Amino acid sequence: MPTIDLLRDRILLIPYLGGVFPAVEKELDRWRRVACSMSDPELSRQALASIGQKRFHCQGGAVFALYSKKSRGLIPFIVALQTISDYLDNLSDRVSQPGEEGLFALHEAMVAAVDTELPFSDWYRYYPHREDSGYLKALVQTCRNSLVPMVTYSDVSGEVVRLAALYSELQVFKHLARPEREERLQRWYDRHSGMAPGTRWWEFAAACGSTLGIFALMALASAGPVSQSEAEQLLDCYFPWLCGLHILLDYYLDLDEDREHGDLNFVSYYRSPREAVSGLLWFLEEADRRVRQLPRPSFHQMVVKGLLAMYLSDPKAYLGGRKKMTQLLLRRGGTGVLAMHRFCLALRGMGKL
Repeated sequence: MPTIDLLRDRILLIPYLGGVFPAVEKELDRWRRVACSMSDPELSRQALASIGQKRFHCQGGAVFALYSKKSRGLIPFIVALQTISDYLDNLSDRVSQPGEEGLFALHEAMVAAVDTELPFSDWYRYYPHREDSGYLKALVQTCRNSLVPMVTYSDVSGEVVRLAALYSELQVFKHLARPEREERLQRWYDRHSGMAPGTRWWEFAAACGSTLGIFALMALASAGPVSQSEAEQLLDCYFPWLCGLHILLDYYLDLDEDREHGDLNFVSYYRSPREAVSGLLWFLEEADRRVRQLPRPSFHQMVVKGLLAMYLSDPKAYLGGRKKMTQLLLRRGGTGVLAMHRFCLALRGMGKL
């Protein structure tokens, strides 16, 4: 007989499949059409690649549109901000290295998307490609358009901007040349380690690479006024624990590929596979313990389960000797994870994920 938790998860999946999922696809189709019209072929290619290959980031982030009835209006914001993130990541990874100055300039757009007081600037000013036919500006403006009418955004805006700034700094440092990036990341961690006591530098960096904390704060604000203590309690769960789990799972999948290409991979800094799975389990257990103390804990528990199900349904989770580790993570995820895992496998089989 299904448990109460499992029934609750299934009930939440119905509005996700019937409303949120198609709304995300509609938004992505809109941005895909804009990307096709760019003047610069390389920028167009990278924009289309980021949408085509990373759409599951938007699909996953949009679960926060289910937080309350008022949260449905967050879908354009979530898709636009995540698309900015994925597009800038492609520009930093795939095109000729713009240097530190160029990386900082590009990622100013991420902060401008959530800080309505920042002026628009030429984010491509140090970049070798510039003519995007207004694509990045339109994405930023879409985010701002969602913020202006939300009177409660001021309750969480300081924390949202801080997370966006940390995200942007991480993206700059992680894309520096190999001899420099690790040293810069460690020095950066030393300045901010008080935000994540007990973590190691790569675990803190992983947490900064997630947009889930921003989406969670936005969902909280969309439901009504937010006190400082409520915002702090939410962040105490999401940063670094749930955000760190998110990105560590992402890097867990890419271990073989990143090793082959010499790319930065935070999971590779654990000294052994056993230590790596212990690190992931630590983040999972801390996230699970803290979500139980939040208002609407069942929603946030669904987010944790959804992360495990989505990432560990990827075929890469079973390669490179990771099968037993993956099975252990799924088992430790608790009631409902396996059902969500099967759901994600079905979506992958249909080409929807």
